[in-house]
Amino acid sequence: VDAGHKAVMFNRLTGLKDQVTGEGLHFRIPWLEYPTVYNVQTRPRNTTSLTGSRDLQMVNIGIRVLHKPDVGKLTTIHRRLGPDFDERVLPSIVNEVCKQVVAQFNASQLITQRERVSQMIHNNLMLRAQHFDLIVEDTSITELR
Repeated sequence: VDAGHKAVMFNRLTGLKDQVTGEGLHFRIPWLEYPTVYNVQTRPRNTTSLTGSRDLQMVNIGIRVLHKPDVGKLTTIHRRLGPDFDERVLPSIVNEVCKQVVAQFNASQLITQRERVSQMIHNNLMLRAQHFDLIVEDTSITELR
């Protein structure tokens, strides 16, 4: 297993093992066991969302999210979401949180209170990502039109 990666082992007889395999050289039985390797480093994900503000103006907002999976719950992530967990979960929860937060502000308030909007998006996104065993480290607004 390469540096910055963890593996979940699947055994054809016993099923998915609960133990997460760390970095380094590990033994496995050919044909009987095979690993699914996950990158557990912090990765960026850029998402744009078209949302409506409180005064019913359409706002195009771009969000950059730094995320990684919770290493202790990697087997749960593998069972529930699969190897492409971030592509399945992040676009929908980022879009949901953006719509929820932006709807509380006018278009002019979004520009003047940009830091507060970014902080609210970050806090709500952290809470939503915990349900899917993801860790959101940072969130920033990249564009606001």
